[in-house]
Amino acid sequence: MRIAIAQIEAIKGNIEQNLVTHLKWIKQAVQNNADMVVFPELSLTGYEPDLAEGLASNQEDIRFDEIQHLSDKNGITIGVGLPTKADGDTFVSMIIFQANKKRTTYSKQYLYPPEAPIFKAGKNPLVLKFDTEIVAPAICYEASNKAHCEFAKQNNATIYIASVLSSINGIDAELKKLSNIAKNNKLLTFMANYVGKSGGYECAGKSSIWNEKGELIGQLGAKEDGLIIYDTTSRDIITATK
Repeated sequence: MRIAIAQIEAIKGNIEQNLVTHLKWIKQAVQNNADMVVFPELSLTGYEPDLAEGLASNQEDIRFDEIQHLSDKNGITIGVGLPTKADGDTFVSMIIFQANKKRTTYSKQYLYPPEAPIFKAGKNPLVLKFDTEIVAPAICYEASNKAHCEFAKQNNATIYIASVLSSINGIDAELKKLSNIAKNNKLLTFMANYVGKSGGYECAGKSSIWNEKGELIGQLGAKEDGLIIYDTTSRDIITATK
């Protein structure tokens, strides 16, 4: 299985322009035969909690039909970040597009404490089953909660993918935490982060991959948009930047 993580700079609150960026990197992932590509936390809006309620949508939003088309045509699973709304509550969500299947909304179950006044915690634990791998998606602060990793292990996950915003002040701790998740749980682990500014943070980039021993085996730089792709069979790593 080939898994890609996308590192992008988001335009604050501009779903349409951010969608253009997403389509660019999804097509690049397709060109590199990726089976899955995942973007950072709230990637379609940027990490902008103060704007989230007004920007919130849902998985049926027709603006995302082109993402579904690319998934259907190329057999690629795509995870994008979006604030969603249901029953009057706003969630930090990942919309998951799978080829010729109904879209799935995975919502952040363990909120970063400052998010609690704005967002509702999700109640939908999830793993994604593929032919050769089982993928556990995580949204940022969830990786700090042991219960999240325990659910992944209980459901036989082989891969852990964290969709995050990590700042230049927090990146060292983030990298150490995810390395420990990989090592302690024997999970191939990925992190998709932003570059540029989002939510008032200077984002740190360094989207990364760790093997099941917790060893860093691939990483993008601190500044550039790009993809990093890992082939779980050949163990090849491919990078593509703008």
